Amino acid sequence: MNTKIDTLIFDLGGVLVDWNPQYLYRKIFNNDEQKVTWFLNNVCTPDWNAAQDAGRTIAEANALKIVEFPQYEKEILSFYERWEEMFSGPITENVKLFKKLKVSENYKIYALTNWSAEKWDKGVALFPFFKDFDGVVVSGQEKMRKPFPEIYKLILKRYAITPIKTIFIDDNMENIVTANSLNINGIHFTKNLSLTQKLNSLLKN
Repeated sequence: MNTKIDTLIFDLGGVLVDWNPQYLYRKIFNNDEQKVTWFLNNVCTPDWNAAQDAGRTIAEANALKIVEFPQYEKEILSFYERWEEMFSGPITENVKLFKKLKVSENYKIYALTNWSAEKWDKGVALFPFFKDFDGVVVSGQEKMRKPFPEIYKLILKRYAITPIKTIFIDDNMENIVTANSLNINGIHFTKNLSLTQKLNSLLKN
């Protein structure tokens, strides 16, 4: 990587904090994995959740699903009423890396997250280090979300970021593909990847 990197953009859920609806619904369905999987694939689906990330209100989302699945009203309402139970906590190694990079002051560090606007303040309360970024773009507040290019263009413009001098870290490959299409360098984070080693190797080049 010949161009000197001066900016890092982190996704939050799946990169810095471990979020998974299964954690909550295993409690609700008494660890019946078949029920958990069915419910999250058919009732409170990823696409349904993504619409809240894009700005739809929780009240509207709940109403739509309760009409469709009235027998699961309690379980549907639990998605956001007990939302904080979907987090197991910070992804410790990556948060340590973020804090180390922040202290170094060699980089501007931002967050670009798909997150319901109505749950953002709660997220900051759960994870106070969210306040330590140089800037954060929250999809629900902007009414646009990853992987659509508009939200990437928004963060680039808002913070005067140069794409080729930037590394974007996300656990969703689709989001990395969009970043790359806009000349932003990407790291696809997976549980088998040491983000510290990967980032250090890129920043040294």
